[in-house]
Amino acid sequence: MASRETTNIEITPEVLLKAYACGIFPMAESADDPALHWIEPPERGVIPLEHFRVSSRLARTVRSDRFEIRVNRDFDAVLDGCAAPRPGRAHTWINTRIRVLYRKLHDIGHCHSVEAYENDRLVGGLYGVSLGRAFFGETMFHEARDASKVALVHLVARLRAGGFALLDTQFVTDHLKLFGAVEVSRRQYHKLLEAALVGEGDFGALPLDRPVPGAEALRHLNL
Repeated sequence: MASRETTNIEITPEVLLKAYACGIFPMAESADDPALHWIEPPERGVIPLEHFRVSSRLARTVRSDRFEIRVNRDFDAVLDGCAAPRPGRAHTWINTRIRVLYRKLHDIGHCHSVEAYENDRLVGGLYGVSLGRAFFGETMFHEARDASKVALVHLVARLRAGGFALLDTQFVTDHLKLFGAVEVSRRQYHKLLEAALVGEGDFGALPLDRPVPGAEALRHLNL
């Protein structure tokens, strides 16, 4: 289900958080379209945190610390990376209003980026919204093989360490299925969301001011 709002309606960070709490999220048709669509899929993608899967090959990459993983170091650069064209996707749904809204959410502590660096260069990452004990993953990007995957592993380790109960992926892709993503009905999703909005997850349960070694992240995943 989707509805289009006019460009004249102001959406504040507070309105956006209320929308997430109701199970809906915004997307734009394209970067050039100033309007937003409110989306509530009939089938919602989630990754059950207790069933998160990491292949042995990826676990080795995480342990190697090939990528230095940082949190909230360069949120705008992650937005740029997620909005950039890539093979199979010439256009982006991240328009100017999306950028402004999520930057404001970031400024008040409700939107976070997880970033992968190689030789001090940002080569992958993801961002999403935290509310209660729920984390709503928005999108990810990579310029080096496995960079976004390692960022996702670190995200899930942080969510588990911080007592989060829900990782919402919005939709399920073949890529996300590798990590255990499943579809749930709208009714099931709202039950999961309602439970996850009780209490407060601690996104800073793992250090925010320094990289977390891969081995430490994997320990939180019992790997």
